Amino acid sequence: MPIPPFDLASPAFKANPYPVYARLRESEPVHRARLGFRRGAWLVSRYDDVEALLKDPRFAKNPQNARKEGGGSDAPWMPGFLRPLTRNMLDLDAPDHTRLRALVQKAFTPRLVEGLRPRIHALAHELMDRAGGGRMELVGGFALPIPLTIIAELLGVPAGDQQRFHRWTTRIVSVSSPVDIVGVLPAVRSLFRYLRTLFDERRAEPRDDLITALVQAEEAGDRLSEDELLGMVFLLLAAGHETTVNLIGTAALVLAQNPGQAAELRADPSRMKSAVEELARYASPVELATERYAREDLSLCGVPIRRGEMVLGVIGSANRDPAHFADPDTLDLARDPNRHLAFGMGAHYCLGAPLARLETQVAISVLLERAPDLRLAVPAASLRWRKHAFLRGLRELPLAT
Repeated sequence: MPIPPFDLASPAFKANPYPVYARLRESEPVHRARLGFRRGAWLVSRYDDVEALLKDPRFAKNPQNARKEGGGSDAPWMPGFLRPLTRNMLDLDAPDHTRLRALVQKAFTPRLVEGLRPRIHALAHELMDRAGGGRMELVGGFALPIPLTIIAELLGVPAGDQQRFHRWTTRIVSVSSPVDIVGVLPAVRSLFRYLRTLFDERRAEPRDDLITALVQAEEAGDRLSEDELLGMVFLLLAAGHETTVNLIGTAALVLAQNPGQAAELRADPSRMKSAVEELARYASPVELATERYAREDLSLCGVPIRRGEMVLGVIGSANRDPAHFADPDTLDLARDPNRHLAFGMGAHYCLGAPLARLETQVAISVLLERAPDLRLAVPAASLRWRKHAFLRGLRELPLAT
C-alpha cells in the first residue's frame, strides 16, 4: 500500500511522527514529498543512508552549486537588507564553508565551552527562583532564556541591551510559515541595524567577546566581510539557541513522562552526559537535516535522483532505526553505544554541539534538583507543538514541580 501524504510541519504530525518514519524505513526509504511552500524533496529515512548523505560530496549545500550550466538561479527574491542571510556557513560549500567555520570554531571548543558551566548553572537556578514552586511553563520560562542569554553574553551584547535583543531574536525564530516572514522583517531590520553599530563599536574599542573576535578574525590572511559578519552572528543566534530550546523542552517532557528514569537520574547525576545523549536521540529536536542538492544525476537505494533536486535526511527517523539501536522506541538513559545523528555528521556537523550539550546537561540537572515532583500539569494530548518542518519542539510545556 502506498504511504498516504503527510505534512512534516504539522503540529499533529510532530506529536508522534514515528509510525510514519517506521513505514518509510520499511517500505520506501527514499520517499518523494512536498514541504508546504517548498518545492518537492526526497526524504531519506534509514540510518545508514542518512549518515552517508550527510558526508556525500555528490551533494551540495548551496543550490547554485548543483544547478545545470546555463540554468537560471533558483534563489527566491529577497529584500536587499536580507542578503547577508545567504552568506552563512550553514548554506555554503567548501571553500567558503571551510573558511567561515575556521574563523569561528575556536570559540566553541569543548575546553572553552566547559568554562561556561558556572554561569549556566547560576542562570538555571535564577530562572527556577523566578518560577517559584508548584507550577511553571518550562519553554518560555526556562528552556528559552538559558541558551538565548548565554549566546548574547558570548557575543558581547551589553546587559542593558539584552532585553530588546532577546525580543528581536525571539520574534525572528518564531517563524514557522511563509506568512510569518513578513511580520518579522521589522525585527530583522532592527537587529541588523543594532549589530552593525555593535561591529563598529568593537572595531573602535575591542573587548573580550565573540563579536570582537569575529571582527578581528584572520585565517590565512582573510577576514569576514560585513555581510558575512551579519550572516555569521544571525546563524549563531538562530542555530545556537533554537535547537537547544527544543532539546531542553522535549527532554523535560520525556523525563516527566518517565518518572522512574527521572528519579534514577536525579539520584545519580554522574549519568547526566549519557542521559542527554539518549534524550537527544530519542527526541531529535532537529528532525530533518538541512537541505542537500544533488550535484549530478545519481541513485539512492535504487531511486534515481536528478541533478539539482533537494534531498533531506530525516534525523528523527534515523535515530529510531532498529538496525542501529536496540529497542529504539524505548528510552534508555544508559544506552551505550549511542552513535546518534542529532547533531548531524560530516563537514556541517553542528558547530555548537559542545555548548548545546553543556546547556542541556546543566538545565536538566538543575530542573531535577529543584523539581522533585516533576510531572505534566496538563494532559499530554493537549500539548501544542510548533509548526516547523525541520525542527521538533513544543510551544509550551506546563509542568507541576
